[in-house]
Parts: sequence; C-alpha cells; structure tokens
Amino acid sequence: MRSITEVEVRAKRVLVRVDFNVPLDGDRVADDSRIVAALPTLALLRERGARLVIASHLGRPKGRPRDDLRLAPVAARLAELTGVEVRTVPTVVGAEAEAASRTLGDGEMLMLENTRFEPGEETNDDALARDFAALADLYCNDAFGAAHRAHASTEGVAHHLESYAGLLLSREVEALDRLLKRPGRPFLAILGGAKVSDKLGVIAALIDRVDGILLGGGMANTFLLARGVEVRSSLVERDRVSDARALIARATERGVEISLPVDARVATSLDDGAQVVPIEAIQVGQAIFDIGPATGALYRERIMAAGTVFWNGPVGVYERDAFATGTREVARAVAATAAVTVAGGGDSIAALNDAGLAGEIDHVSTGGGASLEYIEGRTLPGLAAIPSA
Repeated sequence: MRSITEVEVRAKRVLVRVDFNVPLDGDRVADDSRIVAALPTLALLRERGARLVIASHLGRPKGRPRDDLRLAPVAARLAELTGVEVRTVPTVVGAEAEAASRTLGDGEMLMLENTRFEPGEETNDDALARDFAALADLYCNDAFGAAHRAHASTEGVAHHLESYAGLLLSREVEALDRLLKRPGRPFLAILGGAKVSDKLGVIAALIDRVDGILLGGGMANTFLLARGVEVRSSLVERDRVSDARALIARATERGVEISLPVDARVATSLDDGAQVVPIEAIQVGQAIFDIGPATGALYRERIMAAGTVFWNGPVGVYERDAFATGTREVARAVAATAAVTVAGGGDSIAALNDAGLAGEIDHVSTGGGASLEYIEGRTLPGLAAIPSA
C-alpha cells in the first residue's frame, strides 16, 4: 500500500482515520493502548507540518448522537499523551467542521466527533464520504481495527481523496504477512472466545498454514461435542457440531493437530466456585468456564516448543477472576516462548496488559476481527481502497 511517508504533507490538511474505539470509565479513557499505537503516525505528520483532522468511531451509537459516546475524553487523553492541544468540534462533518479544519496551522490537530453519530457512516453513504473529503487535502488510514468495515470514513472517503496508509496500518499488515508467508516452524495457533461460528473460516484457513491449533473458551465445547465428549450445560453451538467434525477430519488429513482441553474449571453458574474436573467427568448441571491446570500445562508445553505463535481470544470467561486462570497461563506462556509471537483480540490483549507482558510480544495487533479476516484471506475494504505503492 502507498505509505503516508511518501507524500509531501506540509501545510496540507490530512484526514487521519484512527481506531480510538477505547473503553471509557465515565469521562476518562480506561485503556489508551489504541491511542498510543497511533502516536507514531500522528507525530510523523505533525513533524512534517501537516494539519491533522482526526476521525474515529467509538462504540455503537447506531447513527445518532449519544453523550456517553462523545470523543471529548479521547481528545483529552490524546492531548495528555502528546503535550499538544487537540481541538474538537461537536459535529462529524458539515460547515462547522470544515471551517474548523481551515483554521488549523501546521502541526495542529482537530478531532471530529464520533463518526458513527452519522447514519451514513456504517452504510458507506457516498454523500457522507464526500463530506469527509471536504475536510482535507489528503486521506491517511491508520485504523487497522476498522479496516474490515466498508464505512464512509474507512473506505468511501478513499475514493474522493488521494489516499495513503499510516504507519500502524502498514506495520499490522507487514506483521500478519510475515506470519502467513514466512512463519518459523512449528507454527501454532491459539484460538479462544465464545462462539465457534465466528471463527470457522479462520480455522479452515489456518489448517492449511499451521502445524497445530490449541482451542479454548466456549468455542472449544463445540469441538469437544464433535469428539463425543458430553459438555452438559456448557455454552455450545450444536448446529455447528458437523462443521467442527469436518474441520477435525480435514486437520487430521493434513497432519495438523487440533488440541482440546483435557480438564476444565466447571461450575453450575458463573457465581459459583470453580471445581477442576477431567473433561469426561463433567456432571449434569455443570458448565465449562475455563481450561483446567492439566490443559494449561499441556498448552504451555506446546507454546514453548513453537517457532511461531498466533493467539486470538481468551480460553475461559476472563471477565470473572475465578475463570481467568487459564487465559493468564496462556498469556504467560506466549510471553515466555522464544517463538515469534502475534496476539490480537481485546481479551487476549487485556490479559497481556494486566500481567504487564504486552511488551514481551513481538506484535500486539490493534484489530482482533480485522486480523482474523486478513488471516482468513478475505479482502479488507479499508486496505483495498488504498492504491499500491
């Protein structure tokens, strides 16, 4: 993709699409990881004299303004991190936003309001895309986390302005390309999360690329059922059991081992105490909420022996402390291995951050869904809209 480093930006207004979809705690940013990830692109543009018009979505306001999803706290945190004033406007596009963009000086920053306050954002309305284009002279997409969405601010506007990739976007693609095209062997994928239906495509794609797959979380239950293990009251997608069975057969044909939990932390509800049992010994009324210690040890052994590791998704109900142990064990193993490591997905990153281990990972992706779709081989609209170098 054409990089923002390749164009003269001095005195030009650059519309920078970032992914500042961060968790808020009242009027403050609870986790600024995504803001920090975009700082190199913003710093480069400021140093080169660009006039920055920053756009991002936040949450799911469904095309209407919501006071709890305004970007003022995000702008305030960006100002703290950069030590530079970040101007704001109460609108996304229109006369007020355009007038504010024209008053910017070299190196100055303006943050637009939440792009999803506009009903045409998620439908990729061309009129809205043109309104975005009226705010700038160039477009820079640095929002990898939103690159799999064909929205007006991620895909549509790129057809109306000279468009470039930001540093973060380029780095994300390069890291995933290395993973897919030049992995060290054995190449191991760790996949978790609630629903297997969300990841059937990526599992199918990975079977052709990896040497082993470790499964956890609710999605593993469907595979356990496909192998004849009764998972009792556990979250399971019974209509996907045949799909899981077919993937197991395909993996076996290709010599790819799909590893499933051998024990689990179970309870009758999330509010009850955890009990560790062998996977075949789950009782009526019990549900799997985390992998057990034997599974954790087995998975750690596989991770430590790997040459490349890709991790996406928790292996238990990470939000509850009683069922977060397995995910924390995986996080520690991924951080400790000598393998090339790539992690993505909100809960995976949260586990690494909580343990202070994010710095030990070779690449922490800012886009969980986008990274999965890229690995699956899908076309990401936000990337496809940027011309080749």
